[in-house]
Amino acid sequence: MGLKIGKWVILVVLFCSMRVAAEPLNHQVWDELLQSHVVVLHSGRATQVDYASLAQERERLSAYLTQLGGVSQNQFDSWPKSEQLAFLINAYNAWTVELILRHYPSIESVRDLGSWFSSPWKQEFIPLLGATRSLDDIEHNLIRGSNRYNEPRIHFAVNCASIGCPALLPEAYTGTALEMQLDRATRSFLSDSTRNRLRGDELQVSKIFKWYGEDFERPWQGAHSLESFLALYQQELNLSEIDVARLLNGDIDIEFLDYDWGLNQAQ
Repeated sequence: MGLKIGKWVILVVLFCSMRVAAEPLNHQVWDELLQSHVVVLHSGRATQVDYASLAQERERLSAYLTQLGGVSQNQFDSWPKSEQLAFLINAYNAWTVELILRHYPSIESVRDLGSWFSSPWKQEFIPLLGATRSLDDIEHNLIRGSNRYNEPRIHFAVNCASIGCPALLPEAYTGTALEMQLDRATRSFLSDSTRNRLRGDELQVSKIFKWYGEDFERPWQGAHSLESFLALYQQELNLSEIDVARLLNGDIDIEFLDYDWGLNQAQ
């Protein structure tokens, strides 16, 4: 009898431990910081960050970054993929903001923080999932290179603190809202005619689509090429049915616009 009770106790403890491990990180602090310090422009198609006011809450940001760093690889792996991806997007964005604040207001572009030998995205300063990582490591290895997610829309969610970037969402990404948030971020970016527009026989789009072209060529939602991905957003790009047919037929050239690396600071 005692042996049976002991086994049940062990099973209960293991079950409780699994439930605790599966609990996703609470991103409330990051959510509140974004709501307070991100300025929304043009109906959400662009945003600016009030770095000056955010610097006054540096302790709260540091506390959130410590939370991120406290997540183990085992805990991360126990989460659903949506929670994992939301975590990585938030980590990338929060650490980018922290990098800017370390040098603000003496910089005009995130690229000012690099050198001939090392870009700001290759600097290893981020304690995350048991290793010291760079922003490139988060984006290109943990997100894009992991083969876990196959999600091209992350390029409209991670923010490089530049005017040319898709808007920094004024809220934290969460696993439960991730699909809706990625969809909104993508549609908002593609509807911004300063960065994506049809001009005659040219569809002029952000250079993001050039840098990460391979991500838009993988099968996703019925698309299997950059042209077919863009065709999914016909309304946002203001394309007629004839325009879409011409795009898919190769009768519309895709051109990539210059990227604005100016700091996305509130004016």
